[in-house]
Amino acid sequence: MALDRYGYQVSAAPDGLTGLGMFREGRHDLLLLDIMLPHLDGIGLCRRIRETSQAPILMMSARGDALDVVAGLEAGADDYVVKPVDTSVLVARIRTLLRRATFTAPATAAGRPVDDGLLTFRDLTVDTRGLEVRVSGRPLALTPTELRLLLEFVAAPGIALQRQTLLRKVWDYGWDGDIRVVDLAVQRLRKKIGADHIETVRGFGYKFRR
Repeated sequence: MALDRYGYQVSAAPDGLTGLGMFREGRHDLLLLDIMLPHLDGIGLCRRIRETSQAPILMMSARGDALDVVAGLEAGADDYVVKPVDTSVLVARIRTLLRRATFTAPATAAGRPVDDGLLTFRDLTVDTRGLEVRVSGRPLALTPTELRLLLEFVAAPGIALQRQTLLRKVWDYGWDGDIRVVDLAVQRLRKKIGADHIETVRGFGYKFRR
């Protein structure tokens, strides 16, 4: 009801299996999943959706338990909120995820113009204009969050980036954001592009290897 008032068209499902069926039958720009769902919980539903779709996913947890949050993000969620949540905060998170899914990347890398938008790092090729990523010539499916994170890295190869900086640029968060979303997004990105491309800078953040 709250999202309806903000102009969103909402399809609601009473359980995870019904939600999965609705998702497969229609087109949805974003999914808001509660962790505690009957028949198929939100984490399981998130995993099933990620098998076929990179649509933005916002996870909701009633407890804010660290294990719930980590499990949701590891399953492929882009962000999470803890209930009870103010409607304005929820809408702000939704708007951020939708912007992230439709953004256009700048045609620069490491402060230099990119003629054709193509950047190559060993087996990894990133088209910063077409927003396509390939590993060893094979197309790679990334979520909008993973793509934005990768673009931040390839724009500054060899430069250590703070977790808080990535949180602000990729998730549009201030300093009060949860850096766990950064760590787990980097973990997922490493699995897709190869772990050796992103180096951990202990106590600081991450660095993209040239």
